[in-house]
Amino acid sequence: MTDDAQRTREVRPGEVWAPHARTVALHLPAADDGGARTVELTAAGDGWWTHDEDLPHGTDYAFVLDGGDPRPDPRGPWQPAGVHGPSRVFDPSRHAWSDEGWAGRDVRGAVVYELHVGTFTPEGTLEAAAGRLDHLAALGVDVVELLPLAPFNGEHGWGYDGVSLYGVHEPYGGPGALQAFVDAAHGAGLAVCLDVVHNHLGPSGNYLGEFGPYFTEAHHTPWGAAINLDGDGAEHVRRWILDSALRWLRDFHVDALRLDAVHALVDESPRHVLAQLSDEVAALAAEVGRPLSLIAEVDLNDPVSVTPTAEGGWGMTAQWADDVHHALHALLTGERHGYYGDFGTPETLRKAMTGVFVHDGGYSSFREQDWGRPVPPEVDGHRFVVFGQDHDQVGNRALGDRPSAALDDGGLAAEAALVLLSPFTPMLFMGEEWGARTPWMYVTDHPEPELAQAVREGRAREFGGHGWAEMYGADEETFVVPDPQDPATFTASRLDWTEPGLPGHARMLEWYRRLVQLRRDVPDLASGDRRRTDVTWAPDGAVADGAWADWLVLHRGDVRVVVNLADTERAVPLGTTRGDLEVLASWTGCRVQAPAEDGDEAHVVVGARSVAVLA
Repeated sequence: MTDDAQRTREVRPGEVWAPHARTVALHLPAADDGGARTVELTAAGDGWWTHDEDLPHGTDYAFVLDGGDPRPDPRGPWQPAGVHGPSRVFDPSRHAWSDEGWAGRDVRGAVVYELHVGTFTPEGTLEAAAGRLDHLAALGVDVVELLPLAPFNGEHGWGYDGVSLYGVHEPYGGPGALQAFVDAAHGAGLAVCLDVVHNHLGPSGNYLGEFGPYFTEAHHTPWGAAINLDGDGAEHVRRWILDSALRWLRDFHVDALRLDAVHALVDESPRHVLAQLSDEVAALAAEVGRPLSLIAEVDLNDPVSVTPTAEGGWGMTAQWADDVHHALHALLTGERHGYYGDFGTPETLRKAMTGVFVHDGGYSSFREQDWGRPVPPEVDGHRFVVFGQDHDQVGNRALGDRPSAALDDGGLAAEAALVLLSPFTPMLFMGEEWGARTPWMYVTDHPEPELAQAVREGRAREFGGHGWAEMYGADEETFVVPDPQDPATFTASRLDWTEPGLPGHARMLEWYRRLVQLRRDVPDLASGDRRRTDVTWAPDGAVADGAWADWLVLHRGDVRVVVNLADTERAVPLGTTRGDLEVLASWTGCRVQAPAEDGDEAHVVVGARSVAVLA
């Protein structure tokens, strides 16, 4: 264990850190055997307050600071009455685990599947999501990544405005339901990754500032004052974050954490909080005897995130690589608005597939400055999570439209092949595997009228005057962004589980299964060696409406992923003189043309809007 881990304080239910309070009392709401009562807490030093009460599992409690209104626990593990109500004691040891044989799964090189509990099933619960795990296992998924589960005000939302790092949203089933989901996932051979938000709290139910210096005006983020990681009292704020992370991995048997927007964790202390987290998670992994992973979402384009802590890095297991998505999406769709402006050519796709970051020190037109640093070629590609679609890239579009709204099935099949057979760790977004046509829109359920209106107006403002109407073929004057607060927006964003049974969707689902299987079976495709990866393309290739409309080839060792985005068949050179090529998979069929003479290149004839994989 590190020195920091040894300093972890065992916090009992009903204890709290409130360094600025003169008095703190424990408010115990009315129980079946009597009325509400108040227990004065005792100052225990260093800002902590304690008591001698017995608070068993299921006990409701809140804190009264200096005679004010009762507030939920900053470490509240259970919020059955919502984010403004009392916290409830939750004893994680009560769950009878059945995953004793689970050996764990490192995320590097795994097939990750991102899902939002509220819209993954009609019921929108963890229990219902567990009922679909067999579908994911049959697809070949290795890791299920759950969008944030932290309690937030209202019934439904994305989860990125949660206000408790220690709780599970009650409409999803609460903390016990998460334990049951993880247990079921392990039984199905699937690891579980939990998306956690440490960089800010939501606007409703955030009482942290009343307890202590959880925020600092010394740094600012897009959400306002930053989390206090390096000022007075920061050691306790850091422990509030670190203890939460360790709790999910230890008490809930979660296998990995995806850390939201870590570039907003502004930390100028000698040891970055992420490096501290990495070392403490490594110590816990050694203790529990299974791999535990940390995945960072970070907008710095800097390999410091995956550099070991011993070498001055943050020690993350992996990080998201948005540039790969941007390069692929812009190439296939022709979109060039916003941050897609520097993407869209085969040259850019090649740089992303081989170098990870397109902006690796050069000029970013969207940021209007030089950006990023190169990734050393020896760094394993599996340390970077890539995708053709995810919750941000779909949900943060004006209409929440998926690539299936713009691409035909051939284009979707190409996108899938280039992601799943890349040298990176691929991630799928729920429903993508069958080419779901349902949108996934930005949704909120703020009960406060003023907050609801602010979100509506902000969303409309965000997409006004930026070319979205023109991109959708709509009139700028009449273009309307869906209301995030409208229940119909939420309902429309649910997956339609009848789609996988329809012929076109079933074919796409089988294509995804085949690609995942190839990734497992073929060593060159399972490799994360970027030095054996390349992209070639038609030298005089066509561009139609901004999208690439000719052939390109992803080279993975001795494997060729051949993509023809033209409207007619193409004879594509394969960069090899060998004629004994095996077709591993094809979207519409293909035929190999062996070299006519020694020294000639082999070709493959691929149909229009199709993909072929050859070895």
